[in-house]
Amino acid sequence: MIDSLISSIRKTVVPVHREARPFLLICAVAALILFVLSSPFAWLAVLLGLWVAYFFRDPVRVTPVAPGLVVSGADGRVSSVAEAVPPPELGLGDRPLPRVSVFMNVFNVHVNRAPVSGRIARIAYRPGAFLNADLDKASEDNERNCFRIETDAGATIGVVQIAGLVARRIVCFVREGEAVVAGDRIGLIRFGSRVDHYLPPGTRPLVTVGQTAIAGETVIADLGADRAGTAERTYRVS
Repeated sequence: MIDSLISSIRKTVVPVHREARPFLLICAVAALILFVLSSPFAWLAVLLGLWVAYFFRDPVRVTPVAPGLVVSGADGRVSSVAEAVPPPELGLGDRPLPRVSVFMNVFNVHVNRAPVSGRIARIAYRPGAFLNADLDKASEDNERNCFRIETDAGATIGVVQIAGLVARRIVCFVREGEAVVAGDRIGLIRFGSRVDHYLPPGTRPLVTVGQTAIAGETVIADLGADRAGTAERTYRVS
C-alpha cells in the first residue's frame, strides 16, 4: 500500500524518498481507522500524510560538471560564509578553514548530496545537543555527522550534517571508502537542520549570506578557478 502511494506521488508530483515510508504508513493506518470510525480527524491524518510526502520529496537535480567545482550539499539559505575551525573528528587540523553553512527549514528538501566527486575517506558521528541550527554555536554543540571527501585532484572537502532544534535523526546513505560523484545522495536530516562545507585553505566561496542554495546544483566554490587565479570559467551540466 505504501509503495503504491509513493509510486503515485512520484508520477503526479515529485519523487519521495524511501525514508518517508514508516511515516506514511503510520498516517495511512491512522486515516483508515479514523475513516472507519467516521471521525472528522481522519482528514487531519490525510493532510499530515501529504505533508510528510512533501517533506521527504527527492527531486531530480542537474549537477554542473567541471574539474574543481564544489556544489552545495543542501537546499536552503546560506547562513554563514566565514573562516572556522573544522570539527576535530574530520581530521582537517585545528586551523580555520573557509566554511559555507546552509540552513534548511522544514520547507526545504532535506536530502543531502555530495559537493564533489571523490572518495569518502572518513565518516564520523558525534552525539550532541539540539540547539537552533541557524546559530553558529550549533556547529560545535549539536549532534552531527561528518564526511571527509578526498578528490582525485588531491583536494579535501569536509561536509557536516548538523541536527537542529526539531531534527532528531541524521541519516547516512554512504560508507567509508565509497566513491561518490558530485550530486550523489549521501544523507538526510529530518525536520530542520544545517549542513556545513569546509573548503581547502585559500578557497574563495562564490556564494553570499542570504543566498538560496540548491543541493547538487548551486556552485559554492571553484577550486579550479582558485588554482588558475580567476573565477571566470565556463560550466556545463550533465
